[in-house]
Amino acid sequence: MVLTLYGNPQSTCTGRVATVFHEKQVPFKFVAIDFAKGEHKTPEFIEKQPFGQDDDGYIIYESRAIARYIEEKYAGQGTSLIPKDLKAKGQFEQAASVEVSNFDPYASAAVYEKLFKLYQKLTPDEAAFNAHIKKLEAKLDVYDQILSKQKYLGGDEVTLADLFHLPYGSLLSVVGSDVMQSRPNVAKWFKSLQDRPSWQACKDGIAGTA
Repeated sequence: MVLTLYGNPQSTCTGRVATVFHEKQVPFKFVAIDFAKGEHKTPEFIEKQPFGQDDDGYIIYESRAIARYIEEKYAGQGTSLIPKDLKAKGQFEQAASVEVSNFDPYASAAVYEKLFKLYQKLTPDEAAFNAHIKKLEAKLDVYDQILSKQKYLGGDEVTLADLFHLPYGSLLSVVGSDVMQSRPNVAKWFKSLQDRPSWQACKDGIAGTA
């Protein structure tokens, strides 16, 4: 049974999940949802929720939860993205918590101000954008210290915690910020993530592989 991913081809959360599918070498069917037409508000789609995945009748939503599900279901193939060793897994969970608490709130808010507001025909707030970037800069200073001692946020092997940064991290340069490039260790780490074949397959839009 081929898994089905529902979402918008340009969605950050959809891209996060699709990247993991590619890392795990899992074929998937993609069903595109047109937000502009309000397809994400139809009863059929709300039943699945945005970015939902259908696995032979089992439906799960929220991109990070889907990513963990895929990693555990297909643990024996592709890239191992959650360590099995207890202490290494603890480091992974720590890094995953850092992403959701110290990166995503500021990166996503900054991207919203400069990009997503335009899609909604709203006026970007430059002061708000700058405030989000300033807060993110302080967080990335800590990232740079961490990454001066190890290759990835959870240690010396890539994990889901690293990959979770890709969608919004990549859009920061699109909206005019160089925060991901202005710190040497962050820049090296993030470029290594962007260069991965999994992200290269998803960065310009999502397409299924089955």
